[in-house]
Amino acid sequence: MTQAFFPKIYPVACHTNNVGPQTTFVAIKGQHQDGVNYIGKALELGARSIVVQRDACITENILAMIDAYHATINYVDNARIALAQLSAAALGYPAKKLRIIGITGTKGKTSTAFLLEHVLRCAGFKTALLGTVKNMIDGQEVPHELTTPQPDFLHQFFACCVAQNVDYVIMEVAAQALSLHRLDGVAFDMALFTNFSQEHGEFYASIQDYFDAKKRIFDYLKPDASVLVNADDTWCKALSSYAQAQGYSLGEYYAQMPVSIIYHHNNQSDNITCPVLIGKFNCYNVLAAVTAAHELGVSVNDIQRSMLSFRGVPGRMERYRMPNGAQVIIDYAHNPSSFSAVLSVLKSLTDHLIVVFGCGGDRDANKRPIMGNIATQHADLVFITIDNPRSENPQTIIDQIYHGVSSSSRYRVIKELDRERAIVEAYRLSRSDSIIALLGKGPDEYQLVAGIKHVFSEKSIILRLSAQDDYAERTTLQRDRDSVL
Repeated sequence: MTQAFFPKIYPVACHTNNVGPQTTFVAIKGQHQDGVNYIGKALELGARSIVVQRDACITENILAMIDAYHATINYVDNARIALAQLSAAALGYPAKKLRIIGITGTKGKTSTAFLLEHVLRCAGFKTALLGTVKNMIDGQEVPHELTTPQPDFLHQFFACCVAQNVDYVIMEVAAQALSLHRLDGVAFDMALFTNFSQEHGEFYASIQDYFDAKKRIFDYLKPDASVLVNADDTWCKALSSYAQAQGYSLGEYYAQMPVSIIYHHNNQSDNITCPVLIGKFNCYNVLAAVTAAHELGVSVNDIQRSMLSFRGVPGRMERYRMPNGAQVIIDYAHNPSSFSAVLSVLKSLTDHLIVVFGCGGDRDANKRPIMGNIATQHADLVFITIDNPRSENPQTIIDQIYHGVSSSSRYRVIKELDRERAIVEAYRLSRSDSIIALLGKGPDEYQLVAGIKHVFSEKSIILRLSAQDDYAERTTLQRDRDSVL
């Protein structure tokens, strides 16, 4: 299956990109845009049924347009719930025909999802993956931008999975998706809760509100669903009251570099090693995936074999060796807890750690100075730069991060608005034993600045730097040889 097989036009849609003849258009009010303003365009594209929330402001002009196109308008109490319900119904409730595994938690969702999908695929199952980095059906990518997509895309994705005879859908479940009813009409055969810590302060009034949102995944379980929770996580211990909950614990028998764990099951103990992963946090991700796969019937021997062939997750501790001997690590870490986890591991591997990072705009500002402090606690040199500033002033974000740096550490900090320039300078100042950590963007290939999406790929920058440096080194060697001759 390729992208061409994934329909562009949906029977129910909330974005005009997916509207065609006879599409039902559901006007959703988002954070920055109101779907009501796009009713006219939806009508022009062929929509003949318009769904709006009762409290929406519908002008006389819009009503006149609806009448002119001989379309109907339907008022609902909650447009987001209607979008989910109508999308599922229009496609014959495809989620009910699939086995779906939901993975939530503050950290580790993506890595755990990739690991579990790989194990199940290696075991002979047809799989689909929905998440932050990519969406795939039977190995073919289906592009989308949200961790947990809008219901119109989601149910279209499920319909394609049914058509492709997919055995398991593994999906990341974001807290906001649960709060915004994106998963209405979905029932999970298994739920994993990886861990919990502070995040998304821009969306939730308190950490308890955020946790309560995460817990809503348990409202979407099938009656016989399995529930796996990280028993070592303080917040997750509160989930043990759920009757179906089964805890997994790392214990003392693990190695961080590379990841190796002892998996205890049925009075047996087996060693599981994943050569491409490092760090205690990845030990937990491997353990979660192993526990889930075994619960689904995959043998421990098959699980171990698949771990040996796992190639890693794009933008998650992604490693590159540079011509000067330095290593570059690209990772998505973008909150205090993930910063601490990643940087503590990297610092244990080098005497010269360089960190390049920023913080996203229009997101929790409280974490910015905390991350600045954490970075300087571990790194020998820090470049504070931009991430995706979105609508915020990039310099303001940088200054807020810098505010968390202690006065005694500021001599090790460089503020640089241009992220590419910061990366280039970090490499210039590196040495053969350096590790350069590029944190926050992971696999992203864009930057969002003042509402405009710019092409930006850290991987491309690193590969270009590597090629340039390698060429310069070869040229110098050739010049030296010529001078000798």
